[in-house]
Amino acid sequence: MEHTPPQFFKHGPPPLARLLLFSLLSIALLTSDARYQYLDGVRQVIALAIYPLQRLADAPGALAGHLGEFFFTRKALRAENERLSEQHIQDAVTLQKYRALELENAHLRELLEVRPHLPSRATAAEIVYSQHDPFARKVVIDKGSRQKIKAGQPVIDQNGLIGQVTRVYPWLAEITLLTDQQHMLSVQNSRNGLRAVLAGHGADGQLELKFIPLNADFQVGDQLATSGIDQVYPPGLPVAVISGIERNPANLFARILCRPLAGVANHTQVLVLDWQSTAPPLPATEDPPPQKSDKDE
Repeated sequence: MEHTPPQFFKHGPPPLARLLLFSLLSIALLTSDARYQYLDGVRQVIALAIYPLQRLADAPGALAGHLGEFFFTRKALRAENERLSEQHIQDAVTLQKYRALELENAHLRELLEVRPHLPSRATAAEIVYSQHDPFARKVVIDKGSRQKIKAGQPVIDQNGLIGQVTRVYPWLAEITLLTDQQHMLSVQNSRNGLRAVLAGHGADGQLELKFIPLNADFQVGDQLATSGIDQVYPPGLPVAVISGIERNPANLFARILCRPLAGVANHTQVLVLDWQSTAPPLPATEDPPPQKSDKDE
């Protein structure tokens, strides 16, 4: 007995024509979606519909990850808590010594009528933007004139000086870093008290002491701090450490490279110091009286 297929399968275009039709339809949909974005709405509806299924499929792995992270974080927090408790005890002893020294220092300064070095108020800020210019080392913090930030204020982190406020907006402020090639400041060698001018290199992130004679007493490992004589930065802020010295008799000055102590490129939390120089202004220079010549006589 011969079996004949149902009438439904006997009618319709041949397979090759259907392949060609659906291929042309696919190309038309791809072209319209790529050029005119006609299918964005459809794509969003489909994504919204399958999102619960995606979350459901991802739930076992996410749950296992959260459990592992919970136990790991708890163990790490317990170890960190023990370490911080020990550090707190050590810092308490050190803080008591510092308080006694601070009181003694304040008393001596009062007796000697010496003005205070470091500021007493600081504003915490966070770096939110960074300049894309490879030759300009500048960042932007999330504090501005609304928080009483002013141009010229020094900026530090937990290790030392990182730069200076150079431009202020209502809710933002621009910081010029030490490593900017246009930045220069007066520093002092903590070992022997020699003063020098420290300048930034720009893109390479290094610092260099300028105009240092060949026989000057600077050594690798010497730490440099702000001298305060430029009336821009308070004295005593850690700045850099000497990393390399090149003394060539053919040159007039030595080439002394330094490495910043502060995290000018890897920290996001900073302090803006509220410091203004209390030094008396420079006396006005008077022009010498003109000398009389023999012709005037």
